Amino acid sequence: MGIDFDENKPIYQQLINRISSEIIRGDRSVGGKLPSVREYALEAGVNANTVQRVYRELENLEIVETKRGQGTFVTGNQNRLSDLREGMKLEFIQQFIRDMNDMGYSTEEMIKGIKSEGRGSK
Repeated sequence: MGIDFDENKPIYQQLINRISSEIIRGDRSVGGKLPSVREYALEAGVNANTVQRVYRELENLEIVETKRGQGTFVTGNQNRLSDLREGMKLEFIQQFIRDMNDMGYSTEEMIKGIKSEGRGSK
């Protein structure tokens, strides 16, 4: 199967962002178990060592918790998940602004475009 990766970014970082996004969207529930390292490696089409690094990094970020002999689980720490959500939002906004600035758009044009597109959402 596999995932299409951006060749300009480290695969492990893309997987961290992917799992974090799934958690924020609710695709992975609080307290829910992540696939085993081997299962996720097969699913993503990457080496198991890469997934091991991803899980270790997610644990260092306190997004997941590893329970010896049971597996890796999404944290139940709501404050940490709220921080994750806010952090990712800011990261995406900053990237959007950089990209739009690089294309020559002004702040006013960005705001106008967001307001125009936002009318059809939610």
